Amino acid sequence: MQNKETALQAILDQGLLPLFFYEDAEVSLQVIKTLYNAGIRTLEYTNRGPAALENFKFLKSELKDLQDLHLGIGTIKTVKDAEAFLAADADYIVAPIVEPAVGQLVGEAGMLWIPGCFTPTEIHTAQTAKAALIKIFPANIVGPAFISSIRELFPGQLFMPTGGVEMEADNIKGWFKAGVCAVGMGSKLISKEVLAQRQYEHLHTQTQEAIRLVQANRP
Repeated sequence: MQNKETALQAILDQGLLPLFFYEDAEVSLQVIKTLYNAGIRTLEYTNRGPAALENFKFLKSELKDLQDLHLGIGTIKTVKDAEAFLAADADYIVAPIVEPAVGQLVGEAGMLWIPGCFTPTEIHTAQTAKAALIKIFPANIVGPAFISSIRELFPGQLFMPTGGVEMEADNIKGWFKAGVCAVGMGSKLISKEVLAQRQYEHLHTQTQEAIRLVQANRP
């Protein structure tokens, strides 16, 4: 049974959250299988297009035999979208914003909600709405120094930067040194070229490298 605790632990264990959307459901499936075969056990599919919900239902059906895979859904800004994807069996909900009503809905369902924050006020609002893990987004604008600066204001809070995390040792080390528990990685890992040209072997290699970089540069 996957719930708030197991979804959170999977992200903490992996230290890396891949995320992507692609309009072709079959390509999306092959991307996820490639990530899984490279060692990924939790990832975020993003609600970035009209096909996202039907794609997600298809992916959950096709991946049901992978019992240890947590498939979350991202870019969830409204209660309506949260309800739809929870009904589609999303393992957790990620957002680019803080919408407490979404947090309440997801929390009442016993699932993990990861809101996106950019300011200390937003972080406080997310904490008040009981966010166990907070996404710093877009992370490239604020950088690791932001985490270092605000971490002591929010003792015990778990942070994960998304947007601008590079496939590069110093960058990843800088984030973990600043105090994050994991890093989100989208197009730096799953690029437009990988998706458009079905570069699954390249993605497999890149994913293994990303896992290695995280394992080598986290505390």
